[in-house]
Amino acid sequence: MEFPSKLIEEAVEQFSQFPGIGKKTALRLVLYLLKQEKDQTTRFTEALDNLRKNIRYCVECHNISDTEVCSICTSHRRERSLICVVEDIHDVLAIENTSQYNGLYHVLGGIISPMNGVGPDELNIQSLVDRIAGKGGEVQEIILALSATMEGDTTSFYITRKVSDKGVKVSTIARGIPFGGELEYTDEITLGRSILTRVNYDLPAS
Repeated sequence: MEFPSKLIEEAVEQFSQFPGIGKKTALRLVLYLLKQEKDQTTRFTEALDNLRKNIRYCVECHNISDTEVCSICTSHRRERSLICVVEDIHDVLAIENTSQYNGLYHVLGGIISPMNGVGPDELNIQSLVDRIAGKGGEVQEIILALSATMEGDTTSFYITRKVSDKGVKVSTIARGIPFGGELEYTDEITLGRSILTRVNYDLPAS
């Protein structure tokens, strides 16, 4: 693709790094920004700059936050005996949109995937175990809301083994979600029902 300006080419190159954004779509976005008032473009770039400089991650659940502890963890309206374990921040947003869950969360930051070099130590699993142990019995159930993939099942198995002596119930969302499906792309009704109809997670017999 030929560009009339090196500046446009550089901007297109940056936009095209976003997931699902090809060079043609990136060019449309760049040309759109050029047509806007300068103040609007400045606000756009300032918002991105502030995002990178000031975004934080909750010290409790690892969700994105503007403060040290996120608004979900500090809310007195949340059911504190429940922790929903999810792969990524996208999944928190997806579950919140169902309006069917009122507990807390724990964001792992991924799932165990030996093929991709991701082991338990690269994830927020130990902090989950420490969180449960440090709550003095306040946490009564953890819900494993992980993608229905081999990697998701491996992660669920590992976590269940890690918390087996902590006196908490371990459940998993019902399989209304097809095998191989990811939570963030599941419709809200199916995801909401999967949480409400969750089932006990039982370790396979050794």
